[in-house]
Amino acid sequence: MEKEQLINFIKNNIPNITVTQTGLDAIANHFEEIEFSKNEYLLKQGKVSDYYYLAEGFVRAFTHDPNGNEITTFFYPPGRVAFEASSFFLHQPSTEYLQAITACKIYVTNFDKLNLLFHSVPEFREFARAMLVKEFVAYKQRTLSMINKSAEERYANMVANSNEIFQYAQLKHIASYLGITDTSLSRIRKEFVKK
Repeated sequence: MEKEQLINFIKNNIPNITVTQTGLDAIANHFEEIEFSKNEYLLKQGKVSDYYYLAEGFVRAFTHDPNGNEITTFFYPPGRVAFEASSFFLHQPSTEYLQAITACKIYVTNFDKLNLLFHSVPEFREFARAMLVKEFVAYKQRTLSMINKSAEERYANMVANSNEIFQYAQLKHIASYLGITDTSLSRIRKEFVKK
């Protein structure tokens, strides 16, 4: 079946609603399948974000601090949607980059197509709502963890919930995501292994 991964993802993320195959096909037809090579950019700063469903591979979101250093803001594993929300919804140039850290298969759509789906396919409204809630919760949890959790706790959480990222991401990117230096990450990893 064409776009089977995308269709299954939509079906599995519409709570308590049975979606017809016609409805699923209508949704899937508004997405285009694109493959990205490792290190290729889905989104660059200054461009307007599209809406990406990551079927295969891993993506890193990052921006730059005032000194020009890259700061990783998120890692997206397979089975997640990725987009820069303020850029996508407000049609503004992004201040963030989205970069493939492995080869990726991605389904992409733009704001106009997503908006059309939202207003024409009732089942999609539930899917879009579920995705927004999921991404908002992830964003809020990350923001709070940078305030109320120690670096060691943030590392332990990453090991417990996103351990596969250590196979693909550079340690300096993981360190910046955790809000620590490479040296601190090295120390925490050594201590963690001893436990």
